[in-house]
Amino acid sequence: MSMIPNPDSPKMYTPEQVAAMLQLSKNSVYNFIRSGEIIAKKFGNVYRIPATSLSFVFTGLDYDLYEAEQEDLKEIKKVQEAISQVRSES
Repeated sequence: MSMIPNPDSPKMYTPEQVAAMLQLSKNSVYNFIRSGEIIAKKFGNVYRIPATSLSFVFTGLDYDLYEAEQEDLKEIKKVQEAISQVRSES
């Protein structure tokens, strides 16, 4: 097993690092974890927070949902045209 981090693996942060990045107290970050606003994984007695979890704080969405929404928005014009066409045929 290699001890060299894989650059393709997701970045993980401690609650203390997240608190510093967001200019919040550690207690606030732990409260966000408890409420589910920040998704964290607990390993023994310590939490690790994936970078993608932080997008929820800014967008109100988990990052995968945000990405899916962006893909949907790219296709919305086609969907609207198809709906209009079907409605005009009936």
